[in-house]
Amino acid sequence: MLVPLRSIMVFHAVARSGSITRAAEELGVTPSAVSQQIQTLEVGLGTALIGKAGRNVVLTEAGERYFEMIGGEIDRIVEATQRIQGFRSVTTLTVRATPSLSTQWLLPRLARFLDAHPDIELRLDGTNEPTAFQRESVDIEIRHGTGGWPGLYAEGLVEESFRPVCAPALAGAGSLAPEDLARHRLIHSVKSQMQWPHWFKLAGVAPARWRRLLFDRTHMAIDAATRGLGIALESDLMLWGALREGRLVCPVREPPRITLVTQWVTCPPEYLRHRKVRVFLDWIRQERDAWAEERAATL
Repeated sequence: MLVPLRSIMVFHAVARSGSITRAAEELGVTPSAVSQQIQTLEVGLGTALIGKAGRNVVLTEAGERYFEMIGGEIDRIVEATQRIQGFRSVTTLTVRATPSLSTQWLLPRLARFLDAHPDIELRLDGTNEPTAFQRESVDIEIRHGTGGWPGLYAEGLVEESFRPVCAPALAGAGSLAPEDLARHRLIHSVKSQMQWPHWFKLAGVAPARWRRLLFDRTHMAIDAATRGLGIALESDLMLWGALREGRLVCPVREPPRITLVTQWVTCPPEYLRHRKVRVFLDWIRQERDAWAEERAATL
């Protein structure tokens, strides 16, 4: 039995997005039409490709193997078709990043990317959930973590410097010694790789107790600090706008120097051959280098 190419393309869309509904929206058809095409393909192949887990769809073992085998070929067919058509005027690039990085660092810089690449329509997906690239329509994820994810290309964005910060009205720049911080309310980003107990240890201070204000989002901790609610311990990558504008200052004289790489540009290695991915990587590297030069000249 000859399997219709249309059914294969529909399966590819479902497997990539992880959702019949999203695949239907992408293809411009109804979910029932997508389900019918999947059923036609399964009958033609003689095996089940997709199952359900709650409201989501999951690939069977055969489905995963089939998607792995056809994925690259379908991408090449789509790319070749677009070139023959003169390439479509707009190419969609989906980038996933944490809400904090999206709002504090990416958004202030995106105009330069969009102006330089008018043919690319950017979708910025602000979420902390790690990407399942085989089942989601995400091209690049800037992932918070320590790196080393098997099967993924991972490039550290930049080495960040962590420091205490607060509103100038709460404490002036360099006006406090490390042991003075325990007298103030300390703002904690609970998902941060740098926490106050470690900072105090590096500063050679062992406070008996301190008052805490906790947030699970870095941008909320930064907003709280700018409002004078306490002293936050954050990365200069996230703090840069507020530091440069003077809305936040480092109140500690000679704080310990702490550097980490916490943001990683990730994608499957095969995605690196896509022009839109390469263009974004080149752009973000340029922005990173420009930011690092500005930081070195300012701080």
